[in-house]
Amino acid sequence: MLSRVNNIVTASGIWLGTFHAIAARILRSHAELVGLSSNFTIISPDDQLQIIKTIAADMQQGFPATECKGILHTIQRWKEKGLLPHDITETELQRSSNSFALRVYEEYQERLKALNCADFGDLLLHNVTILSANPDVLAHYQEHLRYVMVDEYQDINTIQYLWLRLLVRRHKNLCCVGDDDQSIYNWRGAEVGNILRFSDDFPDAKVIRLECNYRSTSNILAAASAIIDNNKSRLKKTLWTHNQAGQKVGLMKFFDGRLEAQYISEHIKSSYDYKFSETAVLVRASFQTRVFEEFFVRYGIPYKIIGGTKFYDRVEIRDLVAYLKVVVNPNNDIAFEKIINKPKRKLGTSTVNKLRAYGRKHSISLTEAGHSMIKDGLLSDNTSNILQDLLKQFDDWREMLSRDSSVNVLKAIAHDSGYIESLKKDGESGLSRIENIKELFSAVSGFDDVSKFLEHISLVAENDSLEEDNNYVHVMTLHAAKGLEFPLVFLPGWEEGVFPHEKSMNDITGNALEEERRLAYVGITRAREQLYISCAAMREINNWSQSMKMSRFIKELPREHVQVLHNMTGYA
Repeated sequence: MLSRVNNIVTASGIWLGTFHAIAARILRSHAELVGLSSNFTIISPDDQLQIIKTIAADMQQGFPATECKGILHTIQRWKEKGLLPHDITETELQRSSNSFALRVYEEYQERLKALNCADFGDLLLHNVTILSANPDVLAHYQEHLRYVMVDEYQDINTIQYLWLRLLVRRHKNLCCVGDDDQSIYNWRGAEVGNILRFSDDFPDAKVIRLECNYRSTSNILAAASAIIDNNKSRLKKTLWTHNQAGQKVGLMKFFDGRLEAQYISEHIKSSYDYKFSETAVLVRASFQTRVFEEFFVRYGIPYKIIGGTKFYDRVEIRDLVAYLKVVVNPNNDIAFEKIINKPKRKLGTSTVNKLRAYGRKHSISLTEAGHSMIKDGLLSDNTSNILQDLLKQFDDWREMLSRDSSVNVLKAIAHDSGYIESLKKDGESGLSRIENIKELFSAVSGFDDVSKFLEHISLVAENDSLEEDNNYVHVMTLHAAKGLEFPLVFLPGWEEGVFPHEKSMNDITGNALEEERRLAYVGITRAREQLYISCAAMREINNWSQSMKMSRFIKELPREHVQVLHNMTGYA
């Protein structure tokens, strides 16, 4: 990027980088003003979490380490808002519902200073502290950085905004490029209000509206405009294009999510107008990708999950599948080794090494070695008891499999092993993994025989391992698709509670719902030539088949630019 800019601009001494990169450069020069040395270290998220765990344990004996991720997340959000510990009000404390996090935050900042470290959030936070308290330093950078340009202005958070305001306050030479209709990152701190009030913050600013769209057909553009016009908090603009009208937006309603995925797969497979690489399936939530993966494998469609992990590659899915493999085949040492200490049950490397050595010596599996070593008293009493309980569980699940369904056995494994319970202690991340496990339940329920299910997974893995070229369907969330474009786009799952997301529907301010609508706008405008939007009357969510209501966003589409396909009813 810098070389491209230098080829265009003749000025020297250009600073080009992210907010954090430029802030780090400034902080290196003035670190002593916030109690650091210029050779301070920027610590990793893992190191941050370890410090938080140590502080929490020191403050409260027996504090669950699994809750520390939530504390770290709260501290990160405070830093994104530009809040040091002494800035946090009672109102803010109630909003975070974590008064203990404030105590940890105070000590955390002291520990970082003692270690001569800063975390990612400190880079801008320390900058604002330095520039606010030291007029001479501020004046130096205001003079040195007389012209400031910012891209994707709609995505900046509060601390970035405060830092930017300080730098440009003197000369007011600021050029920002952004689209408020594409502000979709509130969940990671972005504040759409920053771009909405730009003219108030900088009353002398000249606003130039870039309303000509060079990407999409006029039908697609009309659909996007009609939806986003329903947002109240936005800068008005009228999009237009020189492109042809093109095909109308296709709208489809299916009986359930599986038929939706099957139809889309068949459409992609039989489409001769577009390569796989010119096609994208964009979903609101990652759980929606699983059923598409299933049908893409069935139809031999190459695909890639962009910005995420394929369903069967996710840690929690691989772990529970490993449990199933041991139930089916007690001699599967690879699977048994994978889960012997998942969740943690004090059967670590030392125990595994002993089992492995005994098994090799006697030419038996790890589970057989476990039974023999327990019987012969070759393990400590504590290890023997824990291992015996685990082996007994596998015997019970094996017996259950002979008389019950595969999905019920898998549910028993997930709960009885303590796996689900361990994830519940892992904050938002754990809850997301639990949702994935529930989706796994749905996948297993489609197979009468657990061996056939395991074979199906192997086929998926084999499909993934085939030599890849670049001709694959792109599957990703709407958030991951921002900035990309494809000739052919499918937007499945447009139902209330899925899209818009259920959480947004419970937000009394309406802000979350408007962000969901902006996300719909982003999704629609990823399409260049053909766009298909679909919903289902029934959808399996968390292993429950639920009756679904068509998304309000579908009702906001302009009828004259939409072609109703495949049994869509109730569209108005």
